[in-house]
Amino acid sequence: MTSGPEAVLRGRHRVVVLLQDGFIPFELGIPHRIFGRARDAGGHDLYDVVTAAVTGPGAVRSDSDVVVLAEHGPQALADADTLVVPASSLPGPVREEGRLTPALEAAFAHLRPGTRLMSICVGSFVLAAAGFLDGRPATTHWADAELMARLFPRVRVQPDVLYVDDGDVLTSAGVAAGVDLCLHVVRRDHGAAVADDVARRTVVPPHRDGGQAQYVRRSVPVASSSGTGAARAWALDHLAEPLSLEDLAARCAMSVRTFTRRFRDETGQSPGQWLTAQRVEAARHLLEDSGLGLEQIAARCGFGTAQSLRAHVQAALGVTPTQYRRTFRRAA
Repeated sequence: MTSGPEAVLRGRHRVVVLLQDGFIPFELGIPHRIFGRARDAGGHDLYDVVTAAVTGPGAVRSDSDVVVLAEHGPQALADADTLVVPASSLPGPVREEGRLTPALEAAFAHLRPGTRLMSICVGSFVLAAAGFLDGRPATTHWADAELMARLFPRVRVQPDVLYVDDGDVLTSAGVAAGVDLCLHVVRRDHGAAVADDVARRTVVPPHRDGGQAQYVRRSVPVASSSGTGAARAWALDHLAEPLSLEDLAARCAMSVRTFTRRFRDETGQSPGQWLTAQRVEAARHLLEDSGLGLEQIAARCGFGTAQSLRAHVQAALGVTPTQYRRTFRRAA
């Protein structure tokens, strides 16, 4: 029987980061930083994060002059509650032919059924080559989305989003979107309060607006003086009010047509989609941190009625407001 510190560690949710030669050091740091800083109200760590080398314990070379000495080999996947696959910048059969290397095949053979799978950037190619994304929505770096769709026609590639949550399989867009995905998973596991605390410690926004469409290289850049940021900032302070497209466009002295086009260019969403997402996020915080009734929360967030609040929260989160509150309500 295991006793001592190891027994304490195994009581936590174990996150295993699978490392390949050519890894990007920043991507390796993301799950360690985000999951490694998640703590409960008593200050206890909520996750146990370890690094496993595909080819066994030992040195793994990055895409720079950094070399990591991984203490775990692929056998560590057998103990994973969540597996994170960061990107590798090296060419190989995964991104050239859409098939796994023998080492990756052997590593995945250790996985237990029901293990949650996550990828960062083109780490999604590995999950796709293993067949985990067949018939599922997924994303990757916008510059590699067409290649992914061509190599893996059974994957429903979504190139414009920062991440895709398909339950037990989650994929993120390029590099820093791994931060967004990991924070989302912490929020899903333990609520917005824990995720927001991790974001503050990491000095990153707890939630970024829009998708990666705003980062795609465009032939005609939008001038910063013509941005829609002022309207977004104003809207966040007036969520309880009925906000029309005309109101938002007027804040930027634009026509509705011009405002709508530039808003989508900058955020990857329509004004209506963005506004609904902000109202749902405000509702989440009130459900967790207040004792307000659903009618009061609906009024404060601009949904008008409890029925409208229920519909939007259900559509966005997959649960009713009451179910969400029961799961994530913070202790007094």
